[in-house]
Amino acid sequence: MHYVYLLKSKSDESQTYIGVTQNPDKRLQEHNSGQSAHTSKYMPWSLEMFLAFNDKQKAYEFEKYLKSHSGKAFAAKRFW
Repeated sequence: MHYVYLLKSKSDESQTYIGVTQNPDKRLQEHNSGQSAHTSKYMPWSLEMFLAFNDKQKAYEFEKYLKSHSGKAFAAKRFW
């Protein structure tokens, strides 16, 4: 399985992050231990939600959509 996951910073709730992984729990630990340059300054993070995909390509396409202008609006309305 491939998961699109959404994180929210506990230190600055205006900061969010969207990514793809095969293991959401392990990836959250990596974000919270500073192993990601993009998220290290807003630690700690909470896992808001994740969506499972059987198809790796579909997971990456959905992540790309959520990072687009219309996808950000959709996520803001539905997920955050």
